[in-house]
Amino acid sequence: MGSQAAVSFLTNVARAAFGLGVGATLLNSSLYTVDGGQRAVLFDRFRGVIEETVGEGTHFLVPWLQRPYIFDIRTRPHTFSSISGTKDLQMVNLTLRVLSRPEVSRLPDIFKTLGLEYDDKVLPSIGNEVMKAVVAQFNADQLLTERPHVSALVRESLIRRAKDFNIVLDDVAITHLSYGAEFSKAVEQKQVAQQEAERSKFIVAKAEQERRAAIIRAEGESEAAKLISEATGSAGMGLIELRRIEASREIAATLAKTPNVAYLPGGNNMLLGLNPTLGGSR
Repeated sequence: MGSQAAVSFLTNVARAAFGLGVGATLLNSSLYTVDGGQRAVLFDRFRGVIEETVGEGTHFLVPWLQRPYIFDIRTRPHTFSSISGTKDLQMVNLTLRVLSRPEVSRLPDIFKTLGLEYDDKVLPSIGNEVMKAVVAQFNADQLLTERPHVSALVRESLIRRAKDFNIVLDDVAITHLSYGAEFSKAVEQKQVAQQEAERSKFIVAKAEQERRAAIIRAEGESEAAKLISEATGSAGMGLIELRRIEASREIAATLAKTPNVAYLPGGNNMLLGLNPTLGGSR
């Protein structure tokens, strides 16, 4: 009897443990958690995708019959590049960065049409489409001189296109812009030509200034010669003699300040300090 009671007790314990295990499994499979910054969409095997978005927290579902799909609704960055042709047939490499998030109220539609990876499916394609369409409206040099206007057009067009797919864009920015090798070389040659043109203009202006200075100098010398000629005609050679004396005085004053200059008397008597008697005896 004791062994039968023990067997019965163990059987009851096993049944209870099995029941608890099944219950815990059913309870665990009936609960799901939506973390902060997320939303859930429920798929029902009979009704399909339920047109209600489930918010944050722990929620119940019918095991096997319903399945939750979690969406991250926080803003996420995406970067992609595109090679586009300008209005003047130049190739430009553009890199675009967007900050995107799904429209929460339209998550069931997004799930039915695009799935969980909606942004990777939509943003690169519409981004390339918009950039090619906008860049084709401008010449290559205008992409630099009118970059704010180009960015605004890209932003407006991309936001409008993303809205068709229930995607909200918080920011759109052109982060990189580069030209092809041929255009870069042409720009460099143009800059060199502009520098040469400016240099030629400077040389011409300098020559013109030198020509005017020479004319003014010649006119001044002619006027001075005319005045001297008139003064000589009226006063004789006295003016020329006065100028010669003034020049001699300036030369003498300059030489007097130089210690290495010796003064010799005129004539043939170059021997100084000799005994005059010796000279007489000869």
